[in-house]
This record gives sequence, structure tokens and C-alpha cells, in this order.
Amino acid sequence: MRAPTRTHRTRRWLTIYALATSAALVAVPATAASGHGTAPGPYGNPYRAHTAGPLDDGGDKGGEADEIAEGAAQYAEARTSPGTLTPGAYGAAWNALNKLPSTGGSWAHVTGLTYNSDDPRYRDTDSNSSGGYGDVTGRTAALAADNDGYVYAGSAGGGVWRSRTGGGHWQPISDALPSQSTGALALDHGHLWLGTGEATTNSDAFLGSGVYVLRDPRNGTFSARSRVGGAELDSTTVHELRFGGGKVWAATSRGVWSHSSTDLRGPWKLEFAPNPSYLPGGSQAGDPDAPYKNIASDIAIDPKDPSKVLLAIGWRSGDGYNGFYAKDASGSWQRVNALGDLPTTSDQVGAVTFARAADGSRYYAIDQSPAQLSGGDPNSSLAGIFVSPSGSPFGPWTKVTDYKALSGSGSALTTAKDMVGIQAWYNQFLQVDPNDPKHVYAGLEEVFESKDGGAKWSAVGPYWNFDFPCWSVDPSKQTGDCHQTTHSDQHAVAVGSYHGQTYLYAGNDGGIYRRPLNGSQDASGHATDWTSLNDGTIDTLQYYSVGVGTDREFGGVSVTGGLQDNGQSQLRGKDTVMGSNFGGDGGDTLTDPANGCDIAQEYVYLAVNVTQNCAVNNGAWETDPSKATSYAVAPPDNATNEARFIAPLTTDLKNGNTWVAGGRHIWVQTHGYAIRDPKEWTSAFDLGAGHTATAVAAEGGKVYAAWCGPCDSVGFTRGIAVGNADGTGWHQLNLPTTGASGTVPNRFLAGFALDPGNADHVYLAVNGFSRQWTSGPGAGVGHLYESRDGGVSWSDISANLPDVPANSVLALPGGGLVVATDLGVLYRAPHATRWQRVGRLPAVAVLQVKLGPDGRLYAATHGRGIWSISVRACH
Repeated sequence: MRAPTRTHRTRRWLTIYALATSAALVAVPATAASGHGTAPGPYGNPYRAHTAGPLDDGGDKGGEADEIAEGAAQYAEARTSPGTLTPGAYGAAWNALNKLPSTGGSWAHVTGLTYNSDDPRYRDTDSNSSGGYGDVTGRTAALAADNDGYVYAGSAGGGVWRSRTGGGHWQPISDALPSQSTGALALDHGHLWLGTGEATTNSDAFLGSGVYVLRDPRNGTFSARSRVGGAELDSTTVHELRFGGGKVWAATSRGVWSHSSTDLRGPWKLEFAPNPSYLPGGSQAGDPDAPYKNIASDIAIDPKDPSKVLLAIGWRSGDGYNGFYAKDASGSWQRVNALGDLPTTSDQVGAVTFARAADGSRYYAIDQSPAQLSGGDPNSSLAGIFVSPSGSPFGPWTKVTDYKALSGSGSALTTAKDMVGIQAWYNQFLQVDPNDPKHVYAGLEEVFESKDGGAKWSAVGPYWNFDFPCWSVDPSKQTGDCHQTTHSDQHAVAVGSYHGQTYLYAGNDGGIYRRPLNGSQDASGHATDWTSLNDGTIDTLQYYSVGVGTDREFGGVSVTGGLQDNGQSQLRGKDTVMGSNFGGDGGDTLTDPANGCDIAQEYVYLAVNVTQNCAVNNGAWETDPSKATSYAVAPPDNATNEARFIAPLTTDLKNGNTWVAGGRHIWVQTHGYAIRDPKEWTSAFDLGAGHTATAVAAEGGKVYAAWCGPCDSVGFTRGIAVGNADGTGWHQLNLPTTGASGTVPNRFLAGFALDPGNADHVYLAVNGFSRQWTSGPGAGVGHLYESRDGGVSWSDISANLPDVPANSVLALPGGGLVVATDLGVLYRAPHATRWQRVGRLPAVAVLQVKLGPDGRLYAATHGRGIWSISVRACH
């Protein structure tokens, strides 16, 4: 999301990460520029040839969709390069983490309150305030609801939550599981079924640990003992759970499986995998393309004869096996070649979602086209929405609408580069009114409603309000005469009742919203009755970074952080509601420890914005640009797209006015938060063509810069350059890929920490997994390294640190070390060699740790908000 100027609104970026929370990791970058067969594979980056600048539409069809995919590829490579990952890595890491001793103290939940994306305090040029989303939280991947007010929400990375009040007053109910990533939720005979592993094939979609059943969902909580079957579905993603004929069917990233829905004993049965040799244990399991070869989207079961089942199979970017499958007379699965208007060829069947009318009279389907995604139609990847009026999944199907018709139904997405369904591989849901088979809802980027079986649609949940005449920048009017809408990017849907009212629940990149199932619309077809259910009791916010500074106006500290698709949050000393002072995706964050309203927020590709008043503005910039309080000060690598999607940004430990940013070049500026012009950056060093910075650190003018290039598994190379901020003394360190113990592994170098009293004393955090799990050359072992001679020589100080990706490292005053990992925070006391677990958090990735001026350690998690703990508790 971006600010209300049109050039910003057409370029909304989602920074989405790729990792796995249970066992193995599967990287799933999209192939928006070519078919799957020509991509370099799931552990490569198919976007190395991308040349369009991040704020330039030139040649970059689809804008946001391409950026989702590029962000996916870049974050995946950090955890997989230089090779492929074998199953079991995250499971082993989780077990090792749980065996570590814990420090004293407990984490305090910092962001456990309402987050208002429309906060009128922050209505500056780079804010999304007044867009109409209201209160938001992190991405919701699955929903289920009953007729007694119980609603269950599965988040992308923050577990499953329960409401007893028709939405709101949420409680987490899956914190005991080793996976906090949700793929599917379903209620069947009073039991709540959970398929772990988000299956939107985006980049921060964690793999799961299987399927679980909660027998008493209204009062109980999930436990590891409630897993169905054995390890058959470990390390998969689950896209859908469907029920019929006494079975539960699971559409997963490793084919379609089934299990008795009443007798939960025994293993899952593999019903169909189009390429079984690519499954674990198969002859081609180690092939880089293996994660793409058995993807299942959904399952349609004939309501009149549950033995008749139609499978939707295929990778979103296309492969020869993509298509629909059914059993023939002999009982073997065969491709279905004719379904009426519903396409059946491999280039036209991508991500698919089915929905069945409660009375069995109709089936609906959304189909995403790999051919359109790869360039056949640059305006949208949506093949269309279809209906089988007979109620049979075998049709014949009729096409009822396409992206052109939907764009004309009150949508906010009407331009050639900003059309409905441009990322239909990422956004899909379908829901039929239980009492009216012709009343159907469809979720893409927006929410659409049809009351006549698909002939006519209304964009009841438009992308946002900025494009509409009813919008007003006036803070007193919020969205002007426009009504509140949902957050964009739809993933989940359910229908349930509370106190006699039936509601539609929609889950998206901003959390959970509801409206009456038969709600009201204005003249434009927009709903007038959406309510956000993100009341602050649910915090699934997906942070990339955190910044903490003293709040001079209200006392205490000001806490800010960059978020996936929810901008930059701002929580000041006496706030009871958190606001958003920057829009878009939040990358890295700098905050002046002495003044929490001095903030630099990175968007993507080093698109840095700075404010010195927390970006407080009354919208005066709309008529007088000179009154803006946010300033775009991106280093030049932003314009040339020579920085990573999430690029490193830091300040000098001894001089907070000296900033260092890394793209292809190492950029330095010495005006601190008073910078106003991108030209104030100077290039201290050129890392070289094809090389991009992954981490930077500086102290007393000495700068360290880690880089990679190529950054994916195909020829992966990494290095460290050291020099001075004034551009002198730069040189590349000698980092052999093989050698004696202590050699820095040939893996992604994620972060530095410098000894506050000695710039030659440096610590290095290494991402990915060791050679036990990574097949590539030079993977080595260890995740934390130390040098006392400015990087000339290194020692592995990992000791008992679990073999888990390390994301950042922090050197505490007095000599203690803190490491943020994909599964929590670890601490090593001064003069010690062994590591401890810092408190206890759920199995959630911690991407950054910072020390606040209040003496507390702050952790930015990607799925459960920001937490803090007293540093004294660690000793």
C-alpha cells in the first residue's frame, strides 16, 4: 500500500518472506516473466533480469504481483543457498531449541493493542491514512465459523485464534504446536480441523507439521498429540481440507491425501501425486524443481456421489502436469480433458478454488491462468470465475465473469497495470450463501459479491478509497463520504451467525473483517457495513524491523517497526491505539534513541523516507507540498534497482548522524535525520556488478558490508568488504568457501554486530542451515562467527546454538550477545561460551532485535508483533 498520490497507489509492494517452521523448507518464487519450465528452479531467483526501477512502471507488468514474487525469491535464497534443503531441518532446530536452558524474565507484549491504519494523526504524503482499512493486523490465511458466534482465524505465521463473540476478543489456541503457519481450517461434526503450512505460494509461507484436530474447539487448545496420522504431511503446505464420504481430503504441496474423518488413527493415504518420483524418498527428490512437481490446489466432491472426486492440480506458473484429474473405471487417476468453459490444458490451469452450494445445486470455481501470469495477458492472471449449474464438479462449467467485467463493477483497480486478478495466484476465496445458491462471494485483491449466480458483480470490498470521488484527505472526515472497506488481498472466507445475525467473514493481508451476509451497498456497489474485527486482542503483525527512541513529548519510549503490507506502525509513550505513519511495506527502521520522532523507514529497494515529527500532519501537503513532514531520500541504487528487496540500513555506533545503506554500492550520508535530498548520499564503495549488500555495520567511520551475487543457489557467492565511510581503505576480505574449522560458511551473511569499544572486534550472523541439511558446496557449519582483527580471521562461536537460520546479532554493553533466529531469541552471557533461550515465545521467526534506551531488548517477530524483555533478565 502506498500514499494517496496516484503514482504511489499504482505501485503497492508486498514484501513476503519464504521460510518453514516445522521441518523442511521449500522456496516457491513465482515465474511471472516466463513459464515454470524455463525458470532456474525453486532455489534460484528468476528475477535477476528484472530491470524496472521500484518506483517505475516501465516494463513491469502487474507491479505488485511481480514484487511479491521477487521478494519471495530473495528471502528464500537466504535460507537455501548455496544448495537445496533436505527435510527435517526446522524440526531438528525446534527440538534443539527446546532443550536449551532459559534465561530469567518473561517477554512483554508491546503491540498487543489496536493498530489503526487510518489514524488521522499520521496523514502525511507517505501515509495510507484515510484509505479505509481501519484497524488491521497480520495476514489471515484461513477462517471457520459456526452458528453460535464462534469464529476461528488462522494466521500466516502467528497461529490459530478463537472468538466466542462473533469476532473480536480473540484468544490464541495453537501456541503449543511446532508450526504457527496456517494453511486451512474447517469445522466438521463439531471438530475443528487445522492444516498447517500456508499454501498461498508466497514467500513468507511457512511449511507445516501436518493436520491437527481439536475435538472441543469452543474450549480446548491444540496440542502436538492432536495430530492426525503420522509424519506423512510433515513439511508440506495444506491449501484446502474437504470432506465427503466419511473422508477428509487434503490438497497439499505434495499431492492429494485422504484419511477417515471419524477414525483418526493410522496414516494418511496418498491418493494422487502426478510426479511421485519427486516426493521425499523418490529418485528425483533432490531435484531443485521437486517442490513444484506435486502441488494440489483444491478438491471438488460430488454432493450426490462422494466417490466422484475432481482434483485441481498444478503449479501457478505452469508445468506439464497442471490440470484436473479424476478416477477412471479402473480406479486410477487420469487427466480430465473437457469440462465445458472451465479450461483443462496445462497452460490454463493454475491456482484453483472450488465452492459448493449447501444444497448441492451448484459448484463455483476460480481459475488462475499460468499463461496469463507468464505474459499471455499482462493485465491479469485471472482466467475467470466459473459455475457448474448442475452441481456436479464435472460440469459442464460455464464462465460467468472475467477480470474486465470485475474491473468495471466498482473496483478500484481499473488501470492496465493495476487490474483485478493480477495476482490471482496469491489471492483467492469463494463462498456460497448457505441459503441461496445464486448468492456468491469471490475474493481476489478485492471482495466481490453476486446475487444472480455470477451474471452481475459488485466490488463490495474495494481495494481502497483513494481512487474514488467520495474520498477526502480531511482528517475530520476519515475517508470522506466513502465507507470503510476491507484490507486488500483476500485469502480466507467463512459464514457464521451471532445473536441471530448471519455474517460473512473475510480474511486478508490486514486481518479479519465481517459484514452481514445480505448487507447493504451504496450506488457504486460498495458495501456500507464492513466492520474490522482486529480489535487489538489478536496480534499477528508481521514485522521485519523495530526501532525504539525516547518519547520527548509523552514520556516513555516510542516504538516503531516495518511490516508486511501494513506500513510502519507507531506506538508512542501514552498511546492506547497504535497508528500507521508510513504506508506500503516496511523494511528496515532507524529511530533516534534520544528522540523517537526522528525516524527513517525503508520501503523496498532502499526507498528510504525520513521524518522528524513522527510524520504527524493534517493533510496540508495535499494542497501545499512544502508542508509535508515526510521526505523521500532514497540512495541512487533505489532508482537503478541495484539493492535487495529488503536492503540493509544502519547508523554509525559512535556518530548517529552518519548513516550507511547497502545496495550494489555502499552509500553514506552524514546529515542524520535532517537529510532532505537523495543527492546527499555519496558512494563509499562499489561492490561490483551483480553484487548486492546483505548487511552493513559501522563504528567510528569503519564500515563492514556483507554481500552476495549471484545470491541464489546457481553459482552462489558471498563476501565481506571493509573500508571507511569517507571512501578510503576499501578491500575485500579473503573468505574461502572451504577450509579449516572457523572458515565462514558459503551461506547468506545476514547481520553484523560491532564491539562498542573496538571496531576491529566484529560478530557475524549466518543464515541458512549447515551442511547436514544443505547440499550445496561450502555450506559449512555454524551460525555465529567472531573476528578480533577486522575480519582477517574468524572463529566459530556457535557452540550449542541450534542449527537454525540466524537473522541478526546484537552486542550488548558489557559483552553479552543476542541472536535473533527463525525460531526465537538466544543469549550468550559475557565471557561464556554456551547459549540460552531468552524467555519463551511461540515457534515464530524473529527477524530483528534492538536495544531500547529504556534498557529493554525489543524483538520484531514475523507473525506475533513486537515483544520486549529487560536486559537484566538475561544475566
